Amino acid sequence: MKEKERRYDLLVWDWDGTIMDSTPTIVHCIQQACRDLDFPVPEDSIASYVIGLGVHDSLRRVVPSIEPARFPELVDRFRYHYLAKDHELNLFVGMRELLEDLKSKGFLLGVATGKPRRGLNRSLDFHDLKHVFHDTRTADESFSKPHPGMLLDLSDSLQVPLRKMLMIGDTTHDLEMAQSAGVDGIAVTYGAHPADTLRSAKSLACLDNVEQLAGWLQANLYERESAFTEISKLS
Repeated sequence: MKEKERRYDLLVWDWDGTIMDSTPTIVHCIQQACRDLDFPVPEDSIASYVIGLGVHDSLRRVVPSIEPARFPELVDRFRYHYLAKDHELNLFVGMRELLEDLKSKGFLLGVATGKPRRGLNRSLDFHDLKHVFHDTRTADESFSKPHPGMLLDLSDSLQVPLRKMLMIGDTTHDLEMAQSAGVDGIAVTYGAHPADTLRSAKSLACLDNVEQLAGWLQANLYERESAFTEISKLS
């Protein structure tokens, strides 16, 4: 039996809020870092909106009036609180099985994340997922989202044309990065950005949970046969 032609060869994943259930923890750590230094404490919606950007871009947006000399203090306090909680974070239910299944079917898997390299490696090791991904990019070794740099890097390193790549993320930063790179994107609504915001952005689909995501991928990762092909089979 002839194997179906793949619509996509490389599936690129955001990490926080897409693979790992970390949004509430990151929001809490941003807010606690601001409290420690007597900065204005952002509301949940503001703190969650910046998730997915690199840590420096995120914190600058949260406290735009911060004096440059004090910015390293804010970064240090955020990292202090996050590292204290990092080991408590879990993958979304069903995510490990989905990733393992996709790899077993021969798809290339990548990560494009606002996390620093050290943080991503720590998560990959802790959750025993390093073997699943063929390549990864972080905000401290490429451009931060929504710049297309991470996707362009992955396209070059894995020798996959942009038209054969799919970006999966939970923020408009992910979707804007994909659009800037000329890559198709889909959104999941269980992460950092609300569903109505994601549905107003350009994407192929917005999925509400991992089960829906798995179903969409199963239905859309292969090229659909044309009506002419179907008629030919019957003649």
